[in-house]
Amino acid sequence: MINGNTVLLTGGAGSVGRSLIPRLLDHDPQTLRILDSSESGLASLKSDVSDDRCRFFAGNIRDSDRLERAMAGVDVVIHTAAMKHVDICEYNPFEAVKTNALGLQNVIDAAVDANTDQFVFTSSDKAVHPANTMGTTKLLGEKLVTAGNTYSGGSDIDLASVRFGNVIKSSQSVIPLFIEQIRDGGPVTLTDERMTRFFLTYDDVFELVMGAAEKTAGGEVFVYKMPAIRIVDLADAMIETLAPRYDHSPEDIDVEIIGPRPGETFHEEIMTERESRRAYENGSMYAILPEATETRTPEPPEGFEETSEIVLSSKNAQKLSKSEIVSLLETNGSTETTHE
Repeated sequence: MINGNTVLLTGGAGSVGRSLIPRLLDHDPQTLRILDSSESGLASLKSDVSDDRCRFFAGNIRDSDRLERAMAGVDVVIHTAAMKHVDICEYNPFEAVKTNALGLQNVIDAAVDANTDQFVFTSSDKAVHPANTMGTTKLLGEKLVTAGNTYSGGSDIDLASVRFGNVIKSSQSVIPLFIEQIRDGGPVTLTDERMTRFFLTYDDVFELVMGAAEKTAGGEVFVYKMPAIRIVDLADAMIETLAPRYDHSPEDIDVEIIGPRPGETFHEEIMTERESRRAYENGSMYAILPEATETRTPEPPEGFEETSEIVLSSKNAQKLSKSEIVSLLETNGSTETTHE
């Protein structure tokens, strides 16, 4: 699917986009076009990625004319560009809608008009029963992507969404904040001791995106099977592991409860009860089929079977132990330290 094809990656200077670039290049595309609205982000990326197959496009997904040019001749679109920080979206909802909904519609239109083959939209588990602006725009985004399969008319494009939780080491993860706080001697700030979250690695994200692109029949939402973590256990595990590396005693690092931020939820869900009734699974992910309509009755993707049982919420999911949390962080380089 990637080999020999032209790929457009939107939001390529973001943490998820950056993680996808070397993995995509490993699959030998003819050209990888990287679109981002951040000039400094693109410049930094260009200095880090030395590969003749890469093209660095400055542009905003709100600009349909720029997208038309960027999309010409593209075979595969991976759309990661978005406003993703819950608190920023909550304070700037009009801007979140312009990027996450209207901008996404621009990308879909450009992909359809350019006769691309595959389109994968990176959503969020915050789209499930959304309690904030970011999650609401992501849910609308999933609806737009699913509808794009019929909206495209005679085009052969297949559009699908992927939904995942917190990514280890991403800018939206609490892990970089905890590292900084531990380095400074504390306190480590928690919004609430009851909070749980799903986590996955950048390798998991790539597997999910590629699996969706390869398996989709058009319109599904694919969800990775993610481990759950109590945030207080994450904080404790990181304090015990990192404090001595920064010449602090773990007992001297306090944990301070500061209360939930606007729009923040205690737990995360991977799908709704209604969605679970049309969900299928393989070894690593779920595929939520679009709802049947008068004109279309979706079939499960190849290799997916009926689900036996789905744990819908991180509240009820089996949690990683502290030792498992440390192992996960160390495997993914999240406990590496530097002394200033």
